[in-house]
Amino acid sequence: MSTVRYSVVVDWDAEERLYVATVPALSISTYGITRDEAIDKAKEAISVTVEGLRAIGQPVPDGDVGKVEVVEVTV
Repeated sequence: MSTVRYSVVVDWDAEERLYVATVPALSISTYGITRDEAIDKAKEAISVTVEGLRAIGQPVPDGDVGKVEVVEVTV
């Protein structure tokens, strides 16, 4: 099995007082009380999602490291 790298966007949710970790390539997100916990949970969610896709014969999205762009907009 080859290694695939995915971008994880980590954001602080001040209202909920936790970190949210989103994986855009897989359209999944999770959370943690600490930044490290959110990242660890994202790794687990990635593994479970990829395993599930493979188990049912669905394509696994390519890694997106270096392809994701974060931009700032003002509204």
